[in-house]
Amino acid sequence: MSQAAKNVFVASRLPKRAGVSGWVATLPPRTPRPALGEAISVDVAIIGGGFAGLSAAHRLSRLDPSVRVAVLEAGIIGEGPAGANSGFIIDLPHEVSSDDFSGESEGKFHDSVLLQRSAIALATELAAENGWGKELFDPCGRYSIAMSAEGDKHLEAYSQQLAKMGEAHRLLKGQEIEAVTGSKAFTSGLFSPGTVIIQPAAYVRGVADCLKEPVRLFEQTPALSFERSGDGWLVKTPKGSVRAGKIIMANNGHAESFGFFRRRLLHVFTYASMTEEFDPARLGGERKWAATPALPMGTTVRRINTDGGDRILVRSRYSYNPSIEIGDADIRSAGRLHDGKFAHRFPGLAGVGMQYRWGGAMALTHNHVPAFGEIERGVFAACGCNGLGASNSTAAGIAAAERVLGHNSELGRVYSRLAAPVLLPPQPLTTIGAKIHLAYREWQAGTE
Repeated sequence: MSQAAKNVFVASRLPKRAGVSGWVATLPPRTPRPALGEAISVDVAIIGGGFAGLSAAHRLSRLDPSVRVAVLEAGIIGEGPAGANSGFIIDLPHEVSSDDFSGESEGKFHDSVLLQRSAIALATELAAENGWGKELFDPCGRYSIAMSAEGDKHLEAYSQQLAKMGEAHRLLKGQEIEAVTGSKAFTSGLFSPGTVIIQPAAYVRGVADCLKEPVRLFEQTPALSFERSGDGWLVKTPKGSVRAGKIIMANNGHAESFGFFRRRLLHVFTYASMTEEFDPARLGGERKWAATPALPMGTTVRRINTDGGDRILVRSRYSYNPSIEIGDADIRSAGRLHDGKFAHRFPGLAGVGMQYRWGGAMALTHNHVPAFGEIERGVFAACGCNGLGASNSTAAGIAAAERVLGHNSELGRVYSRLAAPVLLPPQPLTTIGAKIHLAYREWQAGTE
């Protein structure tokens, strides 16, 4: 008899941290909330304390302040994939490939924007309520930057599409983007004002720490299993249990660890390096900016200013890892690529070394839709971020909370129109195809 038939779902693996994120390492150590050590009863149990889970908790409390919620985080808040994020809560389609973008219908474009701006709206509310400064939450917009004629062409095509949709933006020529970045390597740029830039580890800590009763957060409390119990569910943890009427699975790729979405999720890691602090006088341009690449799967770059100096973050390289874990060798390999990209873009910073390197897990689907919805009676998924973790996972968490409480919204209607994740080919075809596809897309991106 299958797990589903028995209504018992046991985790086959638990999340593992992929290196120490520079975002975490540059914050004061966190004192985690106590682990669950008893049997409790709630209305909703949320498995996962990242963007999706914490956003779901906040949306539940806003819709019904009396709802009892338990958020179960396997590790320490901010030290999982959310704290490894590059920190862009993006409001417009992320990829600026004209081939991909021009194929989207106007309706699909507006759905994407509504989804991502719903995430920004919640984040903006929390920032205002809690007085977060710009070092944590900065609605400063983002740049897309090119380093080649091909990249320039894609930015120009993207600009034309945004103009058709009435979206504010500004194209920058080489000297204009150099004035922002301090780098002569970039040939053009496109600025879009709606993106929010966050310090992701500090942000998820902040979102977690402003949860109020009857919402309770338990850190270092992995969900080991859950099973049908009467009209609800019983979630078991190492030292306690949660009896819940409903469950929200907000653990992204690890939903598959419980047996859901098998052969429908692609487990991909992306990698980042962050420099040591350097004297701001060594690099011209603005002291704080954030840029995504002109071509999909190119290199994301951020300049971060701190009290002790400035840092550069470089994010690039993708790997397919169906085990949902990577090792130090994977991080070192990506780091060598980062070193070359950093040197190419910022030759004036020769001798500035990378202080932190890490990887972050993503869950992708072949047809680029989330793994979302009611997957068992009373069990709701907010997974399959497809790479835009801060935006898509936040929106999925909001929509899952609304669905749990039966609340109707335009965001919910967007999710109801989305298809389900399609089945992947059998192994080893999925592994071979995924690795070839990732390598090809990185080759296409070239120097970008």
